[in-house]
Amino acid sequence: MNDLERFEASRPRLRAVAYRMLGSTAEAEDAVQEAWLRLNRTGAREIDNLDAWLTTVVGRVCLDMLRSRASRHESVLEDGPANGGPEEEALLADSVGLALLVVLDTLTPAERLAFVLHDLFAVPFDEVAPIVGRSPEAARQLASRARRRVQGRPADRPAGREVVDAFLAASRDGEFATLLSLLDPDVRLRVDDYARQRMGTAVEPQGADALARFFTGKARNAHAALIGGSLGIRVAPGDDTLLVVVFTMAGGRITAMDAVGDPARLRELEILPL
Repeated sequence: MNDLERFEASRPRLRAVAYRMLGSTAEAEDAVQEAWLRLNRTGAREIDNLDAWLTTVVGRVCLDMLRSRASRHESVLEDGPANGGPEEEALLADSVGLALLVVLDTLTPAERLAFVLHDLFAVPFDEVAPIVGRSPEAARQLASRARRRVQGRPADRPAGREVVDAFLAASRDGEFATLLSLLDPDVRLRVDDYARQRMGTAVEPQGADALARFFTGKARNAHAALIGGSLGIRVAPGDDTLLVVVFTMAGGRITAMDAVGDPARLRELEILPL
């Protein structure tokens, strides 16, 4: 088996590690590709334990990416879809669990890496330690702190405000799979005439797939808001409210969306930015 064949055999696991670290299929692919480039330069013959070596490389690449992201104050739910396509992305996102990604985003990069590698992929702390630049005992403490944070939050789907925030991030950054995971299969969008014009749709898209595609790459000027006591989003470039979308949610998913663009109706609504 040549180097490429050995690497391809490890690719699914490496991609799973990177996705749980980064929460982005595109960034996960970048991290895995960097591991291949380094392996290609080094050669598998020079490596005693290839699986451990590749995991270490991917872990260090992801750690650098997380630290860079933290310095820019970016969210975990970012970047565009991977080459695998929307269906593959949806399966991957569902296998990880959106709620877990949301919780992991609250951890420091080192805590996240220690928890993901040890608790999710059973990598020994002796191997985790050099990746995070700590002793094995310090790596164990990092994972322990992360575990307490994760166990303190629901592990199925985020609720309320987290759904809105995740929807906005996924919409802005083109994360089709994340949008799909947030929408009920039978979700309905209702719009008034003003909203239809401002949203640029002649029809009302219905169903999770159609709405995920419709909202992919949008929400640039949208922010979370409390609208008449319900959670939703407010589109307000220059702080002038042009449109609101009220969400109806059940079981951590959006089941209905009502878009209001009529100026008279907007003036009647109590809209509180969050």
